[in-house]
Amino acid sequence: MGPHIFRSIAERYHHLNMFVRCKVTSSQYVASRARDPTFEKLMDKYKDFLKVVAIQDLILANPRNQSVSLDFLSRLSQKLHLNRGAPSFLRKYPHIFHIFYDPNKSLPFCKLTDTANQIFSEEADAINASLPQVVDRLVRLLSMSNSKMVPLRAIYKVWRELGLPDDFEDTVISKYSHVFQLCDAHEPNTHYLKLVDDIPRNQFRAAVEEWRVGQYCKEDCTVDETEIQYSFKHSYPPGMRLRKIFKAKVQEWQKCPYTGPYEGILDSNKYKNTSLALEKRAVSIVHEFMTLTVEKMVEVEKISHFRKWFGIELNIRDLFLDHPGIFYLSTKGKRHTVFLREAYERGCLIDPNPVYTVRRKLLDLVAMGRRGLSQSSLRQKADQIHNEDGDFPLLGNK
Repeated sequence: MGPHIFRSIAERYHHLNMFVRCKVTSSQYVASRARDPTFEKLMDKYKDFLKVVAIQDLILANPRNQSVSLDFLSRLSQKLHLNRGAPSFLRKYPHIFHIFYDPNKSLPFCKLTDTANQIFSEEADAINASLPQVVDRLVRLLSMSNSKMVPLRAIYKVWRELGLPDDFEDTVISKYSHVFQLCDAHEPNTHYLKLVDDIPRNQFRAAVEEWRVGQYCKEDCTVDETEIQYSFKHSYPPGMRLRKIFKAKVQEWQKCPYTGPYEGILDSNKYKNTSLALEKRAVSIVHEFMTLTVEKMVEVEKISHFRKWFGIELNIRDLFLDHPGIFYLSTKGKRHTVFLREAYERGCLIDPNPVYTVRRKLLDLVAMGRRGLSQSSLRQKADQIHNEDGDFPLLGNK
């Protein structure tokens, strides 16, 4: 498909409102979205960062000997998306990975550097120090479900995004047994995580509602309360052309009443336009879900595991694309990742938390690559992977 056709699709997309879009294929709709260079640049860093974290988890999985053989990593290269192989990828990040030769096993191994180990320890400490916030996130997550429970496997999909400890079944669920309960499901080896207490839904106020109160309480606020009563904060990619008809539809959508994320099942009798109310409720749920994440970002595939339990009947990815003023969808790294726009400024969280701050340290190391090490230091590291009998062919210098 030629670029002029994509431009035509994009032009039609901007002319149409967010609720009725042109009939294009899913891939065409994704391709037609307005790009945001700030988020795209950030995702360029995250592509390799996620691979680094996956290898880090493999290294730390063995508590007695926190290392992993390069032979094992090479067998996982395709699954880890290490296109040029494990040795080449590890050599890109000498600040994070240290390659050494084990004469007893006659194999090269990889472990974390002292700097990377320190960052991992800081992250674990930050998570443990924030356990009350972790419990609150899980309670809020379960409260958005109509049945106040979700499959445990869905929680495992987003445990890192929610800032949970890697042993959260013991340190959170079992420790707070008066709050959480694991229930057997009808499927084998499947459990549901359920709220024990009947916590009133009106106990929670959604993040978007907090924002509305803040807007209305500003000293210089000139907006009538009825205008922001059901509104969401909007901002758009630089250069995105907003036509009058699009702006008018956004204003109409902003004023549409809806059921909030903690208010249970939608009562269709309350709303004239039920389809619009369903969509706005879905937006409120995924918006609140993303505010519960540590980095205000999540893979679309992961959040899709909660659709049924949150009562969302719409396509999650299309929901993000239909509301570019609230969310930004990136396709970098062979995955669809969505960001909460209002949480970011110039590629960083506006309101950072301790866990996010530590993870940014590792992201900065990934961005550094080989920088910061002299050629002699790099040569010294390369020499450390040689044994007395000569070079190991798998790790030959390039």
